[in-house]
Amino acid sequence: MEANTGGTGRLPAAFLTPGSSSFFDFLAQHSPSLLPGGRTLPEGLTIEAPHGTTIVSAVFDGGVVIAGDRRATMGNVIAQRDIEKVFPADEYSAVGIAGTAGLAVEMVRLFQLELEHYEKIEGAVLSLEGKANRLTTMIRSNLAMAMQGLAVVPVFAGYDLDLGRGRIFTYDVTGGRSEERGFAATGSGSVFARGSMKKLYRDGLSAEQAATLAVQALYDAADDDSATGGPDLARGIYPIVSVITEDGFRRLADEEVSAIAASITAGRRDHPNGPQAPLL
Repeated sequence: MEANTGGTGRLPAAFLTPGSSSFFDFLAQHSPSLLPGGRTLPEGLTIEAPHGTTIVSAVFDGGVVIAGDRRATMGNVIAQRDIEKVFPADEYSAVGIAGTAGLAVEMVRLFQLELEHYEKIEGAVLSLEGKANRLTTMIRSNLAMAMQGLAVVPVFAGYDLDLGRGRIFTYDVTGGRSEERGFAATGSGSVFARGSMKKLYRDGLSAEQAATLAVQALYDAADDDSATGGPDLARGIYPIVSVITEDGFRRLADEEVSAIAASITAGRRDHPNGPQAPLL
């Protein structure tokens, strides 16, 4: 997209052409090379890049919690210990990223802009279902990069203003979308995190209980998956935990998460495998 060099001060024609309310579609039409998946890589090339790992989410009475560990890996090396993987998409939704960190963060920023652009053009907030569909399109556009090892697999969670409850959506690398009931996990430690949540989750959780459940699940994932980082009390690095309710998005302060992490760590001294669910 070239700038207007005529000196008239007017926007380029692309900005004045009628079209959809999707900024992603606008960019794809006028400057596709700026999209995260719009770059061309040499065939047969596999790139080693930092990857984010485990994201978990759980619904509670009145909203939804989404949390992520802080470790990024590159092969067998810890590339970063304090990466951020959970971002607000807008006031009532959030995205947790797993996969190629650089592309994932770029996709989240584009998604944030997409939702803001829609709201300004249409004068209304996109429904939660609509937001989930928009993210599907973005992930699908990254398929070529995913086939070369640069996949992005997020979790999308938010408060549905129409239904009055929290909802969770997961995706695969092709953009396939699934709505999860109760809880969800993605990333390299997701198998262990999901198993932990499966035994501990129950209906009627409070926001604090759901946050504790999320940190417990990340602790269990870190216990069995080397790419997932657990709470690091020595360095003061804790999972990012965010709560979304009818009042909007709120990221828990480090003091709140550290208190949850300290309580869990203390409990693990007596029960290293974590809380035990009843057999029947």
